[in-house]
Amino acid sequence: MTSASGSNADGERRIVSDAAGVVVLGACAAWSLITAAAHDGRPEGVLLAVLAVAAGYAAGRISGALLPVGAPLAGALAGIALTVAVPHLAPGPQIAVPLGHAGATAAVLTLSAGAACCAAWAAPAPAVRFALRLLAAGIAVLAAALGSTSGFVTCLAVLVSSLAAGRTRHRGAGMAVLAAVAALVTGLIWAVAARAVPDGLVAALEGRLTPHRVRLWRDAWHLLGDDAALGAGPGRFGELSTTSAQSLLSDGKPHSAPLQQAAEQGIVGVVLLAAAFGWVLYALWRGPRPTPVALTAGAALTALAAIAAIGNALSFTAVSVGAGLLAGMATARPLADESASRAPEAQARGAGRTPAW
Repeated sequence: MTSASGSNADGERRIVSDAAGVVVLGACAAWSLITAAAHDGRPEGVLLAVLAVAAGYAAGRISGALLPVGAPLAGALAGIALTVAVPHLAPGPQIAVPLGHAGATAAVLTLSAGAACCAAWAAPAPAVRFALRLLAAGIAVLAAALGSTSGFVTCLAVLVSSLAAGRTRHRGAGMAVLAAVAALVTGLIWAVAARAVPDGLVAALEGRLTPHRVRLWRDAWHLLGDDAALGAGPGRFGELSTTSAQSLLSDGKPHSAPLQQAAEQGIVGVVLLAAAFGWVLYALWRGPRPTPVALTAGAALTALAAIAAIGNALSFTAVSVGAGLLAGMATARPLADESASRAPEAQARGAGRTPAW
């Protein structure tokens, strides 16, 4: 039986996490406008990303409360359909497509695998759980078939993390590990951009990610040095980066979300980006869903953070919406749970006595 004090505490935790999200996302939008005004930048891309995350999170909270199994399953299938149906999203020999679409493919498929695993943990029947985990494994195979090696690795990592989450008792420790992984990947990218790693590691990364991308990272690092407080202004990396200007198919981005924030919005922009990721982990930690669901969603979003640290995934609106959807569904309280917690109170009132909370 759930006590009234327990229900109130759960409601207070959700209010605090939601308020923190409003503050963080609002600060991200406001800072982009401030830096744009200071350097004549273009904040539309940042504002669209913030709006996409907020809309996806709200939709995820509503759909997750109504359909705790069906909503994440529908999200996983939608991600698969988007990857297969949109030619420019899937990697391939299309020479007219700018760099970054391979990262978007990996990101969408990773979020789809995470949604399928969340649906598996929410399903009551073992056979349904097994089928949904097979779907997640199939998403990893699809990533390999499309030539997305990073997507294959991250989908498998999400599946393995989801299985391990069933044996994890302390949710906070799992969230701390996920935060450490994201910080480690981001720190490595910053070290490469600042030339603070051995040449052998840089050569290995250039062989996997191309020298062009590493040079873009270093241009972003130099722009941060020019104005560490405000950056160069949102949307101005392409016109200020020498490497980007020399590329025939440049999209004007450094292909690293943390470095793009640093170059265009300064240190404060990086802190706000980290705060947004920290807010998602906090909401999952304090959310009402079972620990395996929360840790599975956290693993998928951490994998997305790693992909965004070395690629251009967050520049695609579908990825931002998908991240918000997954976070919202994994923090939603199913209506069936609320009805079950209120049933004893209703029975007590119907019998004409005070509930024994």
